[in-house]
Amino acid sequence: MESAGPVVREQGAALDGDAADAAEAGAGMPKFVNLKGTAAPLDIQNIDTDMIIPKEYLKTIKRTGLGFAAFAELRYHNPVEVAQKGPSVADANMDFVLNKPEYSDTCILIAGDNFGCGSSREHAPWSIDGMGIRCIISTSFADIFFNNCFKNGMLPIPLPRDAVLQLLEDAEQLKKVEIDLPSQRVIREDGSFFEFEVSVWCKRVVCEK
Repeated sequence: MESAGPVVREQGAALDGDAADAAEAGAGMPKFVNLKGTAAPLDIQNIDTDMIIPKEYLKTIKRTGLGFAAFAELRYHNPVEVAQKGPSVADANMDFVLNKPEYSDTCILIAGDNFGCGSSREHAPWSIDGMGIRCIISTSFADIFFNNCFKNGMLPIPLPRDAVLQLLEDAEQLKKVEIDLPSQRVIREDGSFFEFEVSVWCKRVVCEK
């Protein structure tokens, strides 16, 4: 069976440890400076960590190799079997946005409100990062998930709802978007942009390691 969903582009990840150690721990990850491409629209509200990676996939403490597990209950018709036997048995749900060919190489996700809520499982950012997604844009994030993203070399960007709606529309129309971390801008295909805030420490962890 062909691999379901986006190509898993596994990357090095930060070692466990306190947030103060994350910059050093993330030294093996690709630097995040600028991303450009088609973003995937996932306008579902309150996506919790169980929806990001179901409990059946939490048996490992390795942070690599989990790309196939991300959004399993949305992504597969047989998520429990995939958890037991691996991605080779996956029956892909082609109605799910990240399984559609036009979004197969996306590294940017435009999501609904309150992304990453629920239990504090670090497997959630591990699995999303394992899919190759490096940036998530939403109106809001759960605090623990938000901080875990930075520890794992990912950039969560909170923006006002009207900005997110415009980016969702762009994503549905397959328009390119650019994430410029040094200038802290999300740049649309027409040249307009949204500025975002990121702390000096978080920016250093993601951009300058």
